[in-house]
Amino acid sequence: MMIFTSVYGVVDGFFVSNFAGKVPFASVNLIMPFLMILSDVGFIFGTGGSALVAKLMGEGRREEANRVFSLLIYVIIGVGALFTVLAMAVMRPVSILLGADAEMLEYCVTYGRIVMVSTIPFMLQTAFQSFMVTAERPRMGLAVTVAAGATNIALDFLFVGYFKWGIVGAAWATVTAESIGGFIPLLYFLLPNKSPLHIGRTVWNGPALLQTCWNGSSEFVSNLSRSVVNMLYNLQLMKYAGSDGVAAYGVIMYANFIFISVFIGYAIGTAPIVSYNYGAENHVEMKSIFRKSVRMIGAMGVIMMVIGQLLCRPVASIFVGYDAGVLDMTVRAFRIYAMMYLLTGFNINGSDFFTALNNGKVSAIISFLRTLVFQSAAVMLLPLFFGVRGIWCAVIVAEIMSFLVTCHYIVKLRPVYQYY
Repeated sequence: MMIFTSVYGVVDGFFVSNFAGKVPFASVNLIMPFLMILSDVGFIFGTGGSALVAKLMGEGRREEANRVFSLLIYVIIGVGALFTVLAMAVMRPVSILLGADAEMLEYCVTYGRIVMVSTIPFMLQTAFQSFMVTAERPRMGLAVTVAAGATNIALDFLFVGYFKWGIVGAAWATVTAESIGGFIPLLYFLLPNKSPLHIGRTVWNGPALLQTCWNGSSEFVSNLSRSVVNMLYNLQLMKYAGSDGVAAYGVIMYANFIFISVFIGYAIGTAPIVSYNYGAENHVEMKSIFRKSVRMIGAMGVIMMVIGQLLCRPVASIFVGYDAGVLDMTVRAFRIYAMMYLLTGFNINGSDFFTALNNGKVSAIISFLRTLVFQSAAVMLLPLFFGVRGIWCAVIVAEIMSFLVTCHYIVKLRPVYQYY
């Protein structure tokens, strides 16, 4: 599900870059972090809520689990509506604040306002990616996400490639795809179904909502911080390399969406299992999951790094093959950037693992330090000494520091949770 969700941005980038041009492509990359800050609130209720719901189910409290699940979905819809209105109003000043010049500004505003139409379904989609696993329907979740991704690809080809609507076409293709990804699962859980979860009557449960936000705070902090850091990267690249640097970074981010989604998808997929066995006090199974996860993530990290080194030029050529300067910059940058995959999986899974254990504090600390403190410091300081190369190396430095923090908490809290 995570891989196919990442296809949305990748496909948009491909069609905008090749059929609309370098400036619209850079404009989409510039405004995207702001859009993701609002949309990723769904991860709070998805990861944090699924941890709580799965724990209640493991304790045998299924009716309460359904009431909490229903409440969270209703809250998502309300928050999404509020964010849509606010984002529409501030899209222009935010675009200027992010560094959009006169040539890029209208592209940013146009694309951003259209995409925000699907804020509610996109937030629902991110939440349902976790709840589908908890509801024992991961295959259905995958099928819905594949359908949404296929719709995005087809409509990008039609709107951008054939009708030549530029970023307007790309934005409406994304809105349509996200609506499919969010509203189909919503309809499934509203209607009678054979899964353990359904949306129905609920009651206000402040403690459960607070626990959900606390559990999911690390994932939200991670996504929020990632968006803030992306803004800092764009600002630094505009300073040191201009719009070509922003375009190169955009290509790397599109490739990174797919690479990183493998780790995020694994963490989301295993989290309900961890939560359930934690609630059932099945320490034997928790130890088994932990050992397998370490081996799996280590292997995936090596594979991802090797693939990144081998495919950096072919992937970059897909997006910016028409511009030799941007292409060479992208290839050099991605070869440095890809080294981070050796460690990033451990850091992502470490944070989500503690979320699954309902320890939002430790999970948030790992995410906050990794995605905001370490990366922000590195991307602001390293260019002072190494120029543009320092920008590309910043993520590696941040992942090394985060890995040390993750290992510290894994060792420190082993006696409490008994996962190895």
